[in-house]
Parts: sequence; C-alpha cells; structure tokens
Amino acid sequence: MTTRESAVPPMTAPVQMLAVTRLAPLPGVIVRRAVQEALAEDLGLVGDVTTNATIPADVQARAVIAARKAGVVSGIDLAIAAFREMDERVAVSVKLADGTAVAAGDVIAEISGPARAILTGERVALNFMGRMSGIATLTQRYVDAIAGTRARIVDTRKTTPGLRAFEKYAVRCGGGANHRIGLFDAVLIKDNHIAAAGGVGAAVAAARRNAGHMVKIEVEVDTLDQLEVVLGFSVDAVLLDNMSPDTLRKAVAMIGGRALAEASGGVNLETVRAIAETGVDLISVGALTHSAPVLDLGLDFLD
Repeated sequence: MTTRESAVPPMTAPVQMLAVTRLAPLPGVIVRRAVQEALAEDLGLVGDVTTNATIPADVQARAVIAARKAGVVSGIDLAIAAFREMDERVAVSVKLADGTAVAAGDVIAEISGPARAILTGERVALNFMGRMSGIATLTQRYVDAIAGTRARIVDTRKTTPGLRAFEKYAVRCGGGANHRIGLFDAVLIKDNHIAAAGGVGAAVAAARRNAGHMVKIEVEVDTLDQLEVVLGFSVDAVLLDNMSPDTLRKAVAMIGGRALAEASGGVNLETVRAIAETGVDLISVGALTHSAPVLDLGLDFLD
C-alpha cells in the first residue's frame, strides 16, 4: 500500500519484536558496518535512480517480507538495518524471529514508512536474509538427521569472506554449533603443522607453551596409528578426518572420553546419521556455509 502523506512518522520509529529469539543477537556494530558496505556497493555514486525517478519523496508504503519456501529464519537484524539506514522513519514489526521454522507464505516481518527507503533497501535486506536463512535451513536438516544421538553438528571456516560472523550465526539459528570462529580463538594442529614443527609431540608442546591458558588444542589425525600417538599427549579434542564409520567407532573407543571426538570429511545428509551413531561428539560440516542454497524470500507491497 502506498499513500501520499504530509505527516512524517517519528524519527524513532520502533522495531517491534513479537517473537522472542533464543539466540544472542549479533553485535550492532558489525551489522551496521556490513549493511552500510552492502548499500554503498548497490547505491554507487548517485543512488537508486529508478526509485528516485519514479517515486515521490512523500509516498508512504506498507510491505511484508514473506517466505516463499519452507525453512528457518535468520538475518532479520540485517534486514531491519538495511531499511533503517535508508531512512530512520521506517518501522518494522517482526512476526517470526531468527531461529523460527517457517512455511511457504508465512509473513516474517511487516514494514511501513517511506516507500523510497523500503524499495532501495529491499535487495540488500533480502540478500542477507536469503543467504543466512538458507544456511539455517540446511543446518536444521543436518541436526534433524542425527536426532537422538550424542553428536552435535558444527560448522567450519569455509565461509564467504567478510560474512563469517553472519554465516556462523545462521548455523546457530538452525540448531547447529560453531567450531572455532577463526585462526585466533583455538589451536587446530593439522598434518602440515606437524611436519613443519618436527612431529606431533613438538607441535603440541609448542602450542601449550605459546597459547593462552584458555585456548583449546585439537589435533587432526587420518589413521588409528596417528591417533594412538596423539593420545600420548594432553589435547582437548581430536579431529578424525575422512574415517569410515567402522574406523570412527574404533577411534571413539580408543579416545575413551579423554578428549572430544570430532568427525570430519565425507559428511553429507546421506552419511551423517551413520557417522553420528559411531559415538563421536562433534561432526563438522563445511557444506553448511559453502553450499547452502538461498532460501527464497520476497518483499511484497500491500494493496
């Protein structure tokens, strides 16, 4: 619905949250920065020439963001920021919070305010939400596939450059958990680290000396022989890479609860259940962030 109004909505137009999310919100500073960069890319040097040429500045509108396919919502804060960056008078009423399952046709949010701001912010809002909701949706499929086992689904660092915080947040929206966020918050010793350090013992000892006391240490192994060597040292987790379910069962028995057992490699929706049933604690899935299809969402003006 669009109208011509002389009255201007208040500059502090509210964002109404009708559903309470169980997730800690993303820091506002990174949301604003990402949205500002995305809008700057889209607007270029002259702005939205189509909207500015066709829509008078005083036209008001009402619209909804709705799901066109079933999935899990993620990214509503970035959508809100996209509209509010264009005009603070835009009001948003959130009907379905991040982490909520939606069916095709469900209204996620209602938006009202200057039509120009809604139209110009639309694509940036939907790009963030579609990408993040797609990740949340795929993550939920993996989580559902291993229901009833002890395993948890975790992500990897295989994320889109510049979007890691948002993609990992989306994993949490889908019921998954985060592996390390980056190179800075945990030690993960892989085969090349071991080779360059002069052996697994030297690598683990150096990590213990140089990493802070709060930093966890994980070591990657490809074989049970390598696992036996690693278990001779004090580590917090072992990454069991590309092992068959039978080998994973043996590895879990060898670890015996002395460290977290994480399975990685060869994981998809057809194999994840069998992997989970081996008794591993974690299953890391790169596909959550590097291969999730976008969830189809749309913004529609109301008549």
